[in-house]
Amino acid sequence: MGIAIVTGACGLIGSESVRFFHQKGMKIVGIDNDMRAYFFGKEASTLWQEEQLKKECKNFEIEHLDIRDVQALTNVFKKYGTNIELIVHTAAQPSHDWAAKEPFTDFHVNATGTLNMLEMCRLHCPKAVFLFTSTNKVYGDNPNLLPLIEREDRYEIDPSHAYHPGIDEFMSLDHCKHSLFGASKVAADVLVQEYGRYFGMNTGVFRGGCLTGPSHSGAELHGFLSYLMKCAVTHTPYKIFGYKGKQVRDNIHSNDLVNAFWHFYKNPRQGEAYNMGGGRFSNCSMKEAITLCEDISGNKMQTTYLEDNRIGDHIWYISNLAKFCSHYPKWQLTKNVEQILHEIHDCNVTKWKVSKKVA
Repeated sequence: MGIAIVTGACGLIGSESVRFFHQKGMKIVGIDNDMRAYFFGKEASTLWQEEQLKKECKNFEIEHLDIRDVQALTNVFKKYGTNIELIVHTAAQPSHDWAAKEPFTDFHVNATGTLNMLEMCRLHCPKAVFLFTSTNKVYGDNPNLLPLIEREDRYEIDPSHAYHPGIDEFMSLDHCKHSLFGASKVAADVLVQEYGRYFGMNTGVFRGGCLTGPSHSGAELHGFLSYLMKCAVTHTPYKIFGYKGKQVRDNIHSNDLVNAFWHFYKNPRQGEAYNMGGGRFSNCSMKEAITLCEDISGNKMQTTYLEDNRIGDHIWYISNLAKFCSHYPKWQLTKNVEQILHEIHDCNVTKWKVSKKVA
């Protein structure tokens, strides 16, 4: 039985990876220390997900350790050695707003933590496949320089522009404002590519747009669709930050992303980077998402508009998936924004209502 190490195992993509690869017959060793509660408060804790995973997955065990702790990681990797066939590295500080509060924490978790994981792989299981969840924030605010058109409910790009199908991997990472989070993820992103190219390791970088799904512990600073639907269900006021609420994101369901991981794992490459999101199939503006949440929940949302946008935030971002699809033509997206929001609502509505009453 092959072993998969999953960092951030109780988060959105981590937990989806645990379930997916467990179903494929692998033993899963999760690494998670519930840092999300530290970042975003107790409501964002992922401990509930840990309990679910223990119930559902008989060949799953959890290591409560920090990816910044080299000795603790060494102990785990020495234990399993070359039996480790896959590493899915999702652990991160995920908010560009939060990063400015504690730059050292952000960088050490995102950049140094990734370096630690890469070294563990190189030293103990160099033939394993290493998958890294990066972010579209590595492009900084360069997407905001595109020729955008303001429409009634969203911004769009000029239909004649080369990026109308979506932004590809050739967009520059330079000459722009990233946010400190974006900068720490750039460092990690490039490290993962370099270990593939320099050491000949099987490494893949997945630059996510909005990653989402019913297992997301959404918070105001991270988890767009999940937190938005939670606010709709619980009548919690929601803040819109700039761009008239017309900013556009593509949204990919966590299972679709992890299925992409599977395709890469079965036929790995060395040091590849892919833009990965909902593309033209699954995207929405903030205003459009609010309307959908109101329709699905049956509640009128309480929104407040703040003129200042978040630093380094994108006005319009849709991923071009052509590179990944050319490498793995059997992979495809299965769920669009509306389907994802229905699933988020149906899977969480009871839990959210109960927690609102308790609070």
